[in-house]
Amino acid sequence: MRIMRRMALENTSSVTEFILAGLTDHAKLQVPLFLLFMGNYVITIMGNLGLIILIRMNFQLHTPMYYFLFNLSFIDLCYSSVFTPKMLMNFVLKKNIISYSGCMTQLYFFCFFVISECYVLTIMAYDRYVAICNPLLYNVTMSNQVCSWLVGGAYVMGFAGAMAHTGCMLRLSFCDVNIINHYMCDVHPLLHLSCTSTHVNELVVFIVVGTNIIVPSITIFTSYALILSSILSISSTEGGWKAFSTCSSHIIVVALFFGSASFMYLQPSSSESVDQGKIASVFYTNVGPMLNPLIYSLRNKDVQVAFRKTLRRMFFSTETRFS
Repeated sequence: MRIMRRMALENTSSVTEFILAGLTDHAKLQVPLFLLFMGNYVITIMGNLGLIILIRMNFQLHTPMYYFLFNLSFIDLCYSSVFTPKMLMNFVLKKNIISYSGCMTQLYFFCFFVISECYVLTIMAYDRYVAICNPLLYNVTMSNQVCSWLVGGAYVMGFAGAMAHTGCMLRLSFCDVNIINHYMCDVHPLLHLSCTSTHVNELVVFIVVGTNIIVPSITIFTSYALILSSILSISSTEGGWKAFSTCSSHIIVVALFFGSASFMYLQPSSSESVDQGKIASVFYTNVGPMLNPLIYSLRNKDVQVAFRKTLRRMFFSTETRFS
């Protein structure tokens, strides 16, 4: 019994809280960056929440494509809220402190939503492949049950990946240094602080992150290669362009998300890589969730029509109420 207690004490981290260093320590940049990222967060919340409500309220958007877009907006809304409040605190506080348990919780939910987004984006590529290459079988292939299973699988992969990262992080010890060179509790900055061996953790990072980037990337690339082949076989130029326009928004989102995420995670956890990755992570943590609803709204006629109809309904109901 005493031996078990001693082992438990040895495996317990002596650090009870961390200090988040933030994006930069330049005093003159704190206020401008606070206003910039506060505006970014407000647009992210309003854009994704607005898209969720719009899809929910309009029956014509109750299709597989918008069901996946609904889940993408939900994930962006959640995972941007996991770290942004603490990130904003970095710009107004001298020491932005987060508890050990709070840090591990933030790490878990961040990994969960990011990995889930990888697979939702993959599912959306597959959905476009079926819609363009096998339109006659679309309703059968992308039935409500299939869509539910696909989205459920994305969340299961997110759960598994988050458990792997967080579980391996909990086995590490953090001794004296507790300043995280980041604006959130992410994998590489935490590995850099550990006073015990991180070889197993780095192996897990390469396996889990490699799987969750390479497998979706290959699936997305294959889907769009088949889509491009199908588009080139269309004799009508207008028809080919119309088919491609349904994919262009998704291609932009995928390139931004996977490009910045690959740069962040598929490299060793050195101090230089953490500094570079901190800047790169801004693109998939802050820029991506803000742009996604804008990209899909501005480039999508169905969303624009639904938005105008919703505004008319709201305006008409307001007129009726006051008449």
